[in-house]
Amino acid sequence: MKRRNTLLASAIWLGLASPALAQTPQASQVPSPADTYGALFHQVQMRRLFPDGKTFVDATPKRPPAQILAAYRAHAAFTDAELKRFVRANFVVPDSAPPPPPSQDRTTLKAHVAALWPVLTRPPVKAVDGDSALPLDKPFVVPGGRFREMYYWDSYFTMLGLAADGRRDAVENMVDDFGGLIDRYGHIPNGTRTYYLSRSQPPFYFAMVGLAQKEGADKTDKARFKARVDLMRREHAFWMDGEKTVAPGQAHRRVVALPDGAILNRYADDRATPRDESYREDVLTAREVTNRPAGEVFRDLRSGAESGWDFSSRWMADGKSLKTIQTTSIVPVDLNALMYGLETAIAQGCADLADAPCVAEFSGRAKARQAAMDAWLWDAPRGLYLDYQWRARTRLDHPSAATLYPLFVGAASPDQAKAVAASTRALLLAPGGLRTTTVSTGQQWDTPNGWAPLQWVAVSGLRRYGDEALARDIGQRWLATVAREYQASGKMLEKYDVEEAKAGGGGEYPLQDGFGWTNGVTRALFDLYPAPR
Repeated sequence: MKRRNTLLASAIWLGLASPALAQTPQASQVPSPADTYGALFHQVQMRRLFPDGKTFVDATPKRPPAQILAAYRAHAAFTDAELKRFVRANFVVPDSAPPPPPSQDRTTLKAHVAALWPVLTRPPVKAVDGDSALPLDKPFVVPGGRFREMYYWDSYFTMLGLAADGRRDAVENMVDDFGGLIDRYGHIPNGTRTYYLSRSQPPFYFAMVGLAQKEGADKTDKARFKARVDLMRREHAFWMDGEKTVAPGQAHRRVVALPDGAILNRYADDRATPRDESYREDVLTAREVTNRPAGEVFRDLRSGAESGWDFSSRWMADGKSLKTIQTTSIVPVDLNALMYGLETAIAQGCADLADAPCVAEFSGRAKARQAAMDAWLWDAPRGLYLDYQWRARTRLDHPSAATLYPLFVGAASPDQAKAVAASTRALLLAPGGLRTTTVSTGQQWDTPNGWAPLQWVAVSGLRRYGDEALARDIGQRWLATVAREYQASGKMLEKYDVEEAKAGGGGEYPLQDGFGWTNGVTRALFDLYPAPR
């Protein structure tokens, strides 16, 4: 039976395609695959010609997009088989990325991780008309599996392992690539694809710069150091856009003005359309929501992806169903802790550059943010930092591993850190490492899954405040989980079930192996907690 490209289908696509918030000028000029291919894109994604929605958006056109669209419009109708042949005739469609070969002889985990770095390293990228890949000047390391490009927050945790393995060159290259993204687009996108440009991810660039300095790029190269501090300031400006005009109780882009006038941040993708890479899934989710405009649902889904926790009970109004997602209504603990870390890093960088006005500004910003976090995100009776629903003016009772981020950046007082440690041991410590949340929803950023970056944030934060015992407990439990699965499968996985110390599950796509941030955190933890493996 033939499926026709009706005017209705085109109208549906056009109705979804216009962004509702302005993007940075540089980013807004770069079309995503949905923008470029219009109704063709809509048909390919909604018919699910490829099992993974990310396949078509990563395809490279074989000829100019205008010619492809003209050929597409020349046909009155396509069956699914005909449309798939058309796509393959006009695009280089990426096959499922072959996973890194599992270790056959079960060499040590440390040696296995070292052997994976070349497998996951990619060469510089040049721009191609109609291709979604963003240009990058230097080699970089990808997570692996379906994730063929460089990702923002993933990369910091990957770089920890590169640094531990003496790969200073790779660390420097990736810091430079991320700096180039800020310079070109005004922010670091979620990943290095055009369809990620409307959002960022947890802002770890300051930590990457700190890692590069620690690994040998000292401050005697004043030009390079100043350039990186300037880039941090540009990233900060992206996250704080609108802070001077937003009224108390309101939000603009990624800033929220609390009732007392304090400014904190939220995740808020600049588009109100389905994610290109999960287009069909987002359209179907929005169809199930009858009490909200589809654009609001799309933005909250996109903003959940900006958080890196896509998806989690943290973002759901009822704590369990994706249909109730409310990401943009939430002031998250982890984002604001990272913004505190960015502000303190800028202040320190400006101090090293003898820029007194900058030091005063960003020290003041960090102090004000810390006070706002204490007022709005700290729950003393629970001994937890908790997210805040700014529209409903209520602190959310969703304990999660995000509570450890203020310790990671040094924003907690000693008493707060002690209370968080006690609550972590009581609520979040699982047999195989640190739980992500305390509830099970089937989403991948909920229990029973544990994730490498959250283990590192916890271990680093607890050690910063002198709780070596709990840090070691979490680190060693995590290493045992990774080692157990490695012995079983020879693989390094994206996430793990920390209740049963096995492969993780849930989410929108199959479990991936490779895997950049697991490799990085595992390798870095070996240096803290060495043991024969």
